[in-house]
Amino acid sequence: MNFLAHLHLADNSKTSLAANLAGDFAKGSIERFPKHLQQGIWLHRQIDQLTDTHEIVKELESKFPARLKRAAPILIDLAFDHMLAKYWDEYHESSLKQFALKAYDAIDSCEALPDTLQSLAPRMRSENWLVAYQSRAGLNQAIDSVSKRVSKPEIFNGATAAVKSLDIEIEIAFRTFYPQLMAYSRIWTRNTPAEYL
Repeated sequence: MNFLAHLHLADNSKTSLAANLAGDFAKGSIERFPKHLQQGIWLHRQIDQLTDTHEIVKELESKFPARLKRAAPILIDLAFDHMLAKYWDEYHESSLKQFALKAYDAIDSCEALPDTLQSLAPRMRSENWLVAYQSRAGLNQAIDSVSKRVSKPEIFNGATAAVKSLDIEIEIAFRTFYPQLMAYSRIWTRNTPAEYL
């Protein structure tokens, strides 16, 4: 899952939006982060672990061309955010625009976030990354942006075309898997280890 899904799952489980998003940038032991971030980072890691190993996601990965094998997990994360944004009204009572503003405000007001997230936050808001996921152009821009941040950008060659060609398969996988992930996120929240609360 990418930024939008992690924020939505945090809201769905009534945990800190900023702390859950921080999980993307928090490396190493959870204990070394401030207390107010620990549950969110822990939940983020549970979400990522299930997503990375789930049979639905693994089957979808296998449908990508062999040359995109290394990029496929990242592309699926981004494409799932696109599906969530595209069908947002089915998953949340607020509009995506309203939710995005709530998320940006939560990130801006949270103290001691990882440096990389703090530096990205102004661009996330000014370019409205969360709402941009609704369009194909926004998804393609996200793919292009990620490809520029990795050490071997060539692993993304042809990525946008491949994602578009698998649009139906991605939607089926998302619609099957994401409700399960929403349920798991609520269960994990209730079962968060006491030391992270």
